[in-house]
Amino acid sequence: MTFGSPVGKEDAIRIVHGAMDLGINFIDTANVYEGYSRFMGSSGGVSEDILGAALKGRREEVVLATKCGAPNGKGTHDMGLTAKTILRELDASLTRLGTDYIDLYHVHWPDAQTPLETVLSAMETAYRQGKVRAFGVSNHFAWQLCELLWLADKRNWPKVVASQIPFSLLRRDYQNDLEFCRKHDIGVTPWQALQGGLLTGKYRRGAEAPAGSRMADSSWLAEPEDAVFDKIEATEELAKEQGLSLTQYALAWALSQPAMSSLIVGVKSMTQVEEAVKGAEAVLSGEVLDRQDAITPPPPNNPPVFTR
Repeated sequence: MTFGSPVGKEDAIRIVHGAMDLGINFIDTANVYEGYSRFMGSSGGVSEDILGAALKGRREEVVLATKCGAPNGKGTHDMGLTAKTILRELDASLTRLGTDYIDLYHVHWPDAQTPLETVLSAMETAYRQGKVRAFGVSNHFAWQLCELLWLADKRNWPKVVASQIPFSLLRRDYQNDLEFCRKHDIGVTPWQALQGGLLTGKYRRGAEAPAGSRMADSSWLAEPEDAVFDKIEATEELAKEQGLSLTQYALAWALSQPAMSSLIVGVKSMTQVEEAVKGAEAVLSGEVLDRQDAITPPPPNNPPVFTR
């Protein structure tokens, strides 16, 4: 998502190649990504263009994911999930990415104006055309996944196999959905495991945001309140006990949760990629996870079921 601005094309290509050389083989983008210059309804496409150049000659080395459904213009079909929009945006993404298939195609956001039958039927068309190998969603709750699974089973349409959610140890709204995903073999990839950079250790209570950081360069991250800093600082102490940086610890924690299959980490340098790899390799004990729950508690479980 950072490709375009602040990460220019040449730097982005170097980062992609460096990440692949370290063994990273899952790359996530979207038809609307273009860096910090993004605004609601802008045309997007920049990140996909850059990735198309980066993956030239190396396409088969990665699982490539992209998305459709977020606004990328002001026209009637420049947003949402009508069949026309999905299939048109899929073709545009294939052209920009320089490939004839997408490994994992995500619905970016739910569309309350379009029946789910329409969405799944369009995905079925994309499957039959050989343009999509697997279908996922982003920003959907478990009840929405349940309905998608039911319709797919009923009509023999493509089954949702992946879910992207905003999730970190500071934001656990979807925690109770994870068991549903595990039970139904839906792989989860959180897209906010570092909470926009708050879980990297770069932001300090009472200090100005460092130059070049997201908080300094964009309006996408607000300075946290003292209560949030309390949680961040306590978590950082726990991370130090494990011999990990805050970034490494936060990523290891996210991967330890049910149904997690990968992580989506936005980067601006190879140093950040290397840090993410170290976090993915770390393993946290049950005792450490329990102590983290005391610092950043999960939401309440569903009400118990009483029997007579």
